[in-house]
Amino acid sequence: MLPSSFEFHNPVKIISGYKVLDNLPYELSQMGAERPLIITDRGVVEAGLVRIVRSAFDSSGMTIGAVYDDVPPDSSVDTVNAIADVYRKNQCDSLVAVGGGSPIDTAKGVNILVSHEKGTLKDYMGADRLSGPLKPLVVVPTTAGTGSEVTLVAVIADTRDNVKMAFVSRHLMPDVALLDPRMTLTMPAKITASTGMDALSHAMEAWVGLQKNPLSDAHATAAITLIRHYLPLAIADGKDRTARLALANASCMAGAAFSNSMVGMVHALGHAAGAVCHIPHGVAMGIFLPHGLRYNLLKRADIIGELLLPFAGADIYAATPSAQRADRLIALLVEFQRFLKEKAGLPMRLKDAGVRDDQLGAIALKAINDGALMMNPAEMDMDDARRLLAEAF
Repeated sequence: MLPSSFEFHNPVKIISGYKVLDNLPYELSQMGAERPLIITDRGVVEAGLVRIVRSAFDSSGMTIGAVYDDVPPDSSVDTVNAIADVYRKNQCDSLVAVGGGSPIDTAKGVNILVSHEKGTLKDYMGADRLSGPLKPLVVVPTTAGTGSEVTLVAVIADTRDNVKMAFVSRHLMPDVALLDPRMTLTMPAKITASTGMDALSHAMEAWVGLQKNPLSDAHATAAITLIRHYLPLAIADGKDRTARLALANASCMAGAAFSNSMVGMVHALGHAAGAVCHIPHGVAMGIFLPHGLRYNLLKRADIIGELLLPFAGADIYAATPSAQRADRLIALLVEFQRFLKEKAGLPMRLKDAGVRDDQLGAIALKAINDGALMMNPAEMDMDDARRLLAEAF
């Protein structure tokens, strides 16, 4: 199904490979930067990954302006404000985000404040509220799931109002993404599994969504093929450089896909479950993905069925009648869930992730008001959300 018109935007320079992180000073210098602020979290520091980043500067002649290494798991307005102060006090001129979704989204938020020296972060919330380019931003992912290194979105919590604020602008896209497998070799199996399912949900929702287009489809299907093949290998052997690099590339491609075609109800439910129960995003994606695909069958069964080819391979796709491909895909996806539960301890059900049944109503209410539903093929009302959550519980 070819849309009559579409847009696809991805200006991020992607550098992928073993030890490509050593290119960091050169890439900064090409943008006129001399004093970068490195933004990361304690987990990245304790894993020894910041040492790798620092070593890249050893013989470069470039000075690191400052390092902020205390980003919380859910980025907040207070954190962004504090880091913007660090940036100004140390006269930094660029940003390097090292970590998963929280440090990357935090860096995007900081970039708004230090580039637009007026107003508060909340003034820029929403779509297309930024005018003009921001400071140079390089992203070094240490997980393979968010795809934030190539997206135009940042999500930052307002802890006072207990809401997550979304910022959407092409100016938020990083300038450079460095995908170095050394940065994910220490990731535990459970986090490898949850971030892998996050990337898989990005790719599958991008493929199914109302704003899909040929370029987002190409990125999505390539990502699905890599995840299905290499995620089990990375869980079996976390030091497998080939598997780690493949998953980093898959996450990046899935990010480019959904940044252009958007996500849907799986993410709406995941955002709501995260806000109400603080369930990790990747865990929520792993639980909700088959339920979301099943819910959309009435509107997109043929399109969902085509995902059987990248997920299961040509032999299974060819041997499955077209009318049965969507159901076969969902069945195989549930098998994949069971595999990840057995090998990595990834929960398959909400109650196994610590969600209480008396929280389902609050999750449903937040989900039906989540912006991710806008591009979902099938509408979801309160009764639908309650029923789906009960099935996932």
